[in-house]
Amino acid sequence: MRSSIREGERIADPLGKSKVFPPMVIRMIAVGEKSGELEKMLTKVADFYDEQVDTAVKGLTSLIEPLIISFVGLVVGGIVIAMFLPIFKLTTLVNQ
Repeated sequence: MRSSIREGERIADPLGKSKVFPPMVIRMIAVGEKSGELEKMLTKVADFYDEQVDTAVKGLTSLIEPLIISFVGLVVGGIVIAMFLPIFKLTTLVNQ
């Protein structure tokens, strides 16, 4: 890519050949180059992907939250049972 850009090619052409970036990003870069507003287009792409990441993190957090609450409930329940089980055994031994 670096050598292609040094030779005068547009930035979008080597990016498209590399197939690393999604087509939307390449199109946005191409439009930014043609209009002379590359910085604004890259900012729009960054904002778009920032929103995508935030949405994914919120979704993942909302899925993990009930699992963590259930796990903590099981641990606390296990501790409570472990504490009261010997007391119940002692009461049955005393009653005999």
